[in-house]
Amino acid sequence: MNPEEILLQVADEVRSCTKCRLHTGRKNAVPGEGPADSEIVFIGEAPGFHENEQGRPFVGAAGKFLEELLASIGKSREQVFIGNVIKCRPPGNRDPQIDEIQACEGYMETQIQAISPKIIVTLGRFSMVRYFPKAKISAIHGQAGWVGGRLIVPMYHPAAALHQPSLRDVVIADFSQLPGYIQQALESQQSSVEPPEEPQQLNLF
Repeated sequence: MNPEEILLQVADEVRSCTKCRLHTGRKNAVPGEGPADSEIVFIGEAPGFHENEQGRPFVGAAGKFLEELLASIGKSREQVFIGNVIKCRPPGNRDPQIDEIQACEGYMETQIQAISPKIIVTLGRFSMVRYFPKAKISAIHGQAGWVGGRLIVPMYHPAAALHQPSLRDVVIADFSQLPGYIQQALESQQSSVEPPEEPQQLNLF
């Protein structure tokens, strides 16, 4: 199958998934959306109220801010792939639980393998720990690191900036670095030298 077909298959599987308890309360699963050849994959936390209603990621207030951030670097949401660590809304927007994250893990991984993006941007701590399990987001946000041959950029979730206005400028500044990171990833792919596996420039503590 080609990447587009794989993404469609994953979306179908997500919509009929019963691997964890969250399927019992969902209105719509949220597989994620975006082109199969996207340079950037954004991984958020979990669907909220509006996402559960529409079956699309980042369509509430945080989604509007994400669209503003994308526009600031000359991108639109139609040009990037946007997904979440888990694909169904937790009750009351509570934090995802470990077994729920594990149940959904394969879906996101298959999507990433199909897209093969230049950069993965994690939005919030639940997607960050997928790549930097011992890190604190307050210490490494906006700093790119190589993990498993991919350039990963951890960032605060857009919703955090809405709840804590002091973070808004931080998120905007972190986002402004993405074009440079895209170029860095592109140059590494074109080079015969393998990128470092460990995010050595990150201050993990």
